[in-house]
Amino acid sequence: MEQLINYLLQFGQLNQKQIDLIETRASEKLLSKNEYFSEAWKIARQIAFVQEGVLMICYYNNKGEETVHHFICEDHFVVDLESFNHKILSMIYIRAVTDCRLITFTFEDWQELSTTIIDWNAIINKITIKTLLDKVHMVQPMVMLDGKTKYLNFLKNFPNLANRIPLIYLASYLGITPTSLSRIRRNIR
Repeated sequence: MEQLINYLLQFGQLNQKQIDLIETRASEKLLSKNEYFSEAWKIARQIAFVQEGVLMICYYNNKGEETVHHFICEDHFVVDLESFNHKILSMIYIRAVTDCRLITFTFEDWQELSTTIIDWNAIINKITIKTLLDKVHMVQPMVMLDGKTKYLNFLKNFPNLANRIPLIYLASYLGITPTSLSRIRRNIR
C-alpha cells in the first residue's frame, strides 16, 4: 500500500486521515499470468494500481487477431477509463502478461474517495494527463519508424520490460511479425 500512497503523493497532498480512507477502500488482488483483469463487451468494474507485474491492453482486429495496444507495469494505474467512468461496454481486454499484484478499487469506492477527499479529483486528473502525454510521446514517433528503430526505441524507453514480455506480444505492440522481431533481435546483438 505504501507504494500506491507514495505514487499519489507525487501528484498532490494527502493527510493521514485521507490516506487511511484510501487504505480502507483498497483491496489487494493477485492476477495470474494470462488472466484477464477486464474483458471486452463487459463493463469495467475496477481500477487497479500495479504493484508488481506487467499487463497488456489489447483488442481483436477485424481479422480476429489479437493486437497489443500497450503495456502497463509497476507504479501505474490500469483501467478502461471510459467503460469504468460511464458504465459502458469496454472495447478492450486487459490481461496479465506476468503474474501481477494489484491494488484495486471498485467504482463505488473510487467515487467515495472522489467525494470525500477534497483534492482527489485534482490528483487523479494530474495522473491521467501524465499518462496520456506519456502515451502520446510513446506512440507518435513509432508511426513512421521501421521495425528495428521501433524495437531499439522500446529498449531505450522500457529497458525493464523487454525480457518480461513474450516475443509475440512485443511484436504485436511494435506492429511487426514475430519472425521480423526475431531477426531484428539477432542482428543487433
